[in-house]
Amino acid sequence: MTLWRLEWLRLTRTRRLPALVGVYVFFGFVGPLTARYLPEILDRFGSGDFQVIVPDPVPSDGIAQFAANVTQIGLLVAVVVAAGALTLDALPEMAIFLRTRVASPAMLVIPRAVTVAGAVAVAYLAGVGIAWYETVLLLGGVPVGGLLLGALFGVVYLAFAVAVAAAVGSRLGSVLSTVLATLLVLLLMPLAGIVDVVERWLPSHLVGAQVG
Repeated sequence: MTLWRLEWLRLTRTRRLPALVGVYVFFGFVGPLTARYLPEILDRFGSGDFQVIVPDPVPSDGIAQFAANVTQIGLLVAVVVAAGALTLDALPEMAIFLRTRVASPAMLVIPRAVTVAGAVAVAYLAGVGIAWYETVLLLGGVPVGGLLLGALFGVVYLAFAVAVAAAVGSRLGSVLSTVLATLLVLLLMPLAGIVDVVERWLPSHLVGAQVG
């Protein structure tokens, strides 16, 4: 059995892939629904002492709600799944078994990183497709070209997050520490934007591309 097939089986049999797809598809449904019915929800459950004025929803709001959810909870789930696969020494016995059968650690990391990044991309694109369909039904049409370009940028950012998890996981010994360190890197990276030369090249700019 090749390492590529091993990683695919690990991803599917441990239910990581269904969890990824489920999260992104769920937000694909919920995002446009929230954007469409938020005014009614606020009117129904709001207090009589004050009034919250919400602008009428437009098609971009449906995609914006989806993007807001997946760049928070969706990203967290992706990082957890990536850390589980890419923390090489999380299971010492398995790590020793595999490390003694490959020429370099890269031969262990690459199949895991590519498999996880592919799974995250599929889950994310499935969510984008659902969000687009729901938005068209509830709020109106969305320019497909811009949506696809934004989705491509989103995939690139998620692949970057997986790469960070791979770099961190190859050096840390527990899944939790890999998750925390990866999230810390992703959260602190925008601070580098205070340097003008660096700011425009930060991967964190890709996060808002889906709605920009």
